[in-house]
Amino acid sequence: MFKKLIAALSSRRHASQARPYKQEELNLMYQLLFCDDPQLMQQGAEPASLFGTAPDPRVVQTIGEDPAEESRVRLLAWQWLRAAGQPVTSRELLGVVVEVPLEGGLDVLAAYADGTVRYIHHTGRVAVFEGAPDSVAQQGKLLVHAAIPLAAARGLAKYRAAPPTLGNLRLSLLAADGLHARDGTFSDVDRDKIASPVMKQAQRLLDIVVRQGS
Repeated sequence: MFKKLIAALSSRRHASQARPYKQEELNLMYQLLFCDDPQLMQQGAEPASLFGTAPDPRVVQTIGEDPAEESRVRLLAWQWLRAAGQPVTSRELLGVVVEVPLEGGLDVLAAYADGTVRYIHHTGRVAVFEGAPDSVAQQGKLLVHAAIPLAAARGLAKYRAAPPTLGNLRLSLLAADGLHARDGTFSDVDRDKIASPVMKQAQRLLDIVVRQGS
């Protein structure tokens, strides 16, 4: 289903072409975390599309609404609907990406509503969890759940920018109605009654991920 959806989506490239890592494969993985650029997913020849040249918005919306489908696929479905000018009333939160720049590079932790988790260490190490082990999957879901109030808050950025600068962090909330980003310093986020619980859950997830790696 993943390839079928990708083939049906438009060829629009996301404006953000950030390359925070020296290795191109890490830059690709970083971009894929946000689930907003279907062209990056194609990986070679374009697969045949069951939707044809004119995808049926009703079919794409069904994918976006399907809780049994992979969260990243659902995000791509909602992205296609928004880009196609289709009405999107859902605000369901499906993913959270936490970016923390360090002296040696960029740490990025991503969790999705289906329990999948991705982690890029600033040194270039990568960890991918596809719904297992259960401790990682459950904490990933808790992180997404904790971010629901923040995604509904006013004043958040609605576009994806270059990675945050040293001393700051970013919480990118990936929802059916688009991206919602909260930037700030660690102390600023810690004082925020809505954002602080998100960072606490992210830290718990990171601790579990690191333990799994060791």
